[in-house]
Amino acid sequence: MDLLSNLALGFGQAVTPLNLIIALAGCFVGTAVGVLPGLGPTATISLLLPISIYLDKTSAIILLSGIYYGAMYGGSITSILVKIPGEAASVITCIDGYQMARRGRAGAALSLSAFTSFVAGILATVGIGLVGPSMAQYALAFGPLEKTSLFILGFMLVLGIGEGSKIRSLAMIGLGLLLACVGVDLVSGDERFVFDIPALRDGFSIPILAMGLFGISEVLLMAEDSDDIDSTLRPPTGMRNLLPNRDEIRQATAPALRGSVLGFGLGLLPGGGALISSFASYMLERRISRTPEHFGKGAVAGVAGPEAANNAGAQASFIPLLCLGIPANATIGVIMGALLMAGVTPGPRLIVEHPELFWGVIASMFVGNLILVILNVPLVGLFVWLLRVPRAIMATLITFFCVIGAYSLNNSMFDVGVMLAFGVTGYGLRKSGFDVAPLLLSFVLGELLEESLMQALIISHGNLSAFVLSPLSAVFLAVAFSVITLPPVLSRLARGRLRNLPQ
Repeated sequence: MDLLSNLALGFGQAVTPLNLIIALAGCFVGTAVGVLPGLGPTATISLLLPISIYLDKTSAIILLSGIYYGAMYGGSITSILVKIPGEAASVITCIDGYQMARRGRAGAALSLSAFTSFVAGILATVGIGLVGPSMAQYALAFGPLEKTSLFILGFMLVLGIGEGSKIRSLAMIGLGLLLACVGVDLVSGDERFVFDIPALRDGFSIPILAMGLFGISEVLLMAEDSDDIDSTLRPPTGMRNLLPNRDEIRQATAPALRGSVLGFGLGLLPGGGALISSFASYMLERRISRTPEHFGKGAVAGVAGPEAANNAGAQASFIPLLCLGIPANATIGVIMGALLMAGVTPGPRLIVEHPELFWGVIASMFVGNLILVILNVPLVGLFVWLLRVPRAIMATLITFFCVIGAYSLNNSMFDVGVMLAFGVTGYGLRKSGFDVAPLLLSFVLGELLEESLMQALIISHGNLSAFVLSPLSAVFLAVAFSVITLPPVLSRLARGRLRNLPQ
């Protein structure tokens, strides 16, 4: 009964006319932010912080949280249609979502993305209400040692994502780590690979890499295949082809549920969140699939699982913030700043001192996920209409939005030049048979790993055994070790059994 009464209190806050309008505005802005490359929810929420001062504290957090998980929805749209991830968490969707679009199933991929994200959002919100406050206490034991081990596990998962040989994937991971080292060292303050270029002191930006490696390189591939008009994207015709069929729904159901559970669990951990959740889900589905060879060629599970996981992870990451005062990522950190500006201190006392805020935000997630489905599903036909645009115009539009997105980050033409350079590099890598997804993912994880590793070594006074002495850290390292060693061992055992079968 306590849960029902608390939800009643929350819905009393969330369904007021003002908060409904604010939730709609947040979801709309979040979707637009996810679609437009370069801007990102962190920058958008930072820009809107002054506006949140004039709103009630509950309304302000409803607006900012709607932008955050709305961006998870929007990021999949460009990933599927033009292979440009709107968010880092949408990189995985590029792999199979874009291939579904190439086979004329863009509408089905977009609809599956919306529906699985909705299911994951609802399940994650229920989980937050049921077990979030009690489970959050376990996250108190999650420090730099545990974060470092979690990111190491993430790298092991990235190794299995890339297409082609493991050597090529390792090369891309190494290149991503090298790029992550560019800039000023976090501890010593020394410059690394800056070459006296002031713009490189802050390192490379994730959107710059994403737009170059995926967007510009795709434009160059389009230009190369300009004579083969039908080989790019086949827009679906008829309403039936804009929605998933029964077989696709059947293939998506179990991955969406597994992704929701996995994303929720990782979202509770500081440092987990949407990014690690999405490619952990992709690796899980690829490992347990009876047809792993379909992944990378338009597998439905490769879209449904990660999309569910990144949405569940994004919403679950509010638990460490609200219940412990620990921001799971940069975006959540900005939202924490909005809470502090409103005179609310996140932590264990928040539920007791501000129950209307906590339960109002949870209730608004139910409302927000419904709004996002209502916004996105009817517009699937409009999104798919973009595929009818002639290739020359499509390439021009992609280049235009990438250039505008790169310039808008710092109002710098240097960023535009870097993006174009990465575009040419990505084109060369893809023509040589390398998959650029592990490069981008390792770059993102590399920045996070370095920060947590430095903190862990300082805390442990350089004692590496601390990573094994921490139970949670040891579990993550053991799982990472098994991810790398079990597949070849099982494969060798299977080949041995085949050889021993009677002829």
